[in-house]
Amino acid sequence: MNASRILVVDDEADIRRLLQEILSEEGHDVDVAADAAQARAARARSAPDLVLLDIWMPDTDGITLLREWSGDARHDCPVVMMSGHGTVETAVEATRLGAFDFIEKPLSLAKLLPTVKRALDARRTRQAGGYAAARAQAPLHGRSRVALQLRSELLRLAPYPAPLLLIAEPGSESEALARFVHQSGPRERAPFVSCNPRALQDEQAAGALLGVNGHAGLLEQAAGGTLYIGEVEELPETARRLLAGVLEGGSFARGGHGAGVRFDARVIATALPGIESRAGGATLGRDLYAQLAVLPLRVPPLREYAEDVPDLLRQCVDQLTQGENLQFRRCSVAAQNRLRNYPWPDNLRELRNLLRRLLLRGGPEEISLEEVERELAAQAPIDAPLVQQDLLALPMREAREHFERAYLQQQLQLCGGKVGQLAKRVGMERTHLYRKLRSLGIEISHVAED
Repeated sequence: MNASRILVVDDEADIRRLLQEILSEEGHDVDVAADAAQARAARARSAPDLVLLDIWMPDTDGITLLREWSGDARHDCPVVMMSGHGTVETAVEATRLGAFDFIEKPLSLAKLLPTVKRALDARRTRQAGGYAAARAQAPLHGRSRVALQLRSELLRLAPYPAPLLLIAEPGSESEALARFVHQSGPRERAPFVSCNPRALQDEQAAGALLGVNGHAGLLEQAAGGTLYIGEVEELPETARRLLAGVLEGGSFARGGHGAGVRFDARVIATALPGIESRAGGATLGRDLYAQLAVLPLRVPPLREYAEDVPDLLRQCVDQLTQGENLQFRRCSVAAQNRLRNYPWPDNLRELRNLLRRLLLRGGPEEISLEEVERELAAQAPIDAPLVQQDLLALPMREAREHFERAYLQQQLQLCGGKVGQLAKRVGMERTHLYRKLRSLGIEISHVAED
């Protein structure tokens, strides 16, 4: 069996050194990090099988880092928290955020080694096809025409080896969709390796992709399987150039030198809507875009299949209660109807996080409309595009004015500031339109010639 990769994150050098020696003697491959920045880079670079994470660190504490990692499914990796100032509240918070266990300092071998073994065994069990892991990573599926069409397209594209570019709004849980494609294709038993571009620094990019100091890079780890790149425009420039070259040439040099190694992995990347017009600019070179967009697929935002929201709520509650051991609660009919008419600016991620907060807070089994309204009011963005604004949260008069103002402002932009064209576009007489613009506080610094 291959040695397990363990990442030790602790700001005390003596503890890092001690744990590295002990765990290396146990046959594990151990990497160390002194702070959150090093931990993020190491996690992106080597995809550890287990993380031992100190809670009290000077820059970013361990609970904050765990919360950051618990919001995605980039690596199916257990985390064991360590602290010399353990409290019940801290342990409970860590457990709620998904920590596998909690051990106190000074570290005891009698506690440490069995905990490490249990965490690694649990990970292997999940990788072997455990129901909880499959459930936690499964995308939420609706039954509407839009949702079924997306599923059909994903299944249709799954058998092909060509790169797939998922064009999706933030929060669309694109990684879950990429895993679905991976598991539905001929590479299902091969590795699924996730690259988080935001965790890569430009000077670290080549090492993370090609490997360094005997450690396999992401390109090699994904051999025979799938390399997933989330938000590809966030890749540093070095990584963009390197990846474009690998995709074009079909090979790479292990560690950046030596004989070429055939690149045998399918690449699935994600990008925000409008990538077509931005390609070739500062965020994504034309060459890399051409390589990735062989099979582009638009992922519809949640508001386009809002009729599925009641089903998605039930699926998500099932995942959270069984995957994260949260209290079971269900949305009342009134709450479901409210959420079905909510625009979901942050899409499925917002739905999942909303339910997670409601389940964590606890209460009666039925989630009331009032609870939902309180949560939505606390999250409402005021500068979102019109289609993402929650007008149902406002009184009728205020909602109407809010809609009219946003509607006319955005239509005016489409007309290039030409009020005559705007009048024709919205079907209003020009004099009446001027009065409406003034009443809504929409200033026209200059009126373009019609």
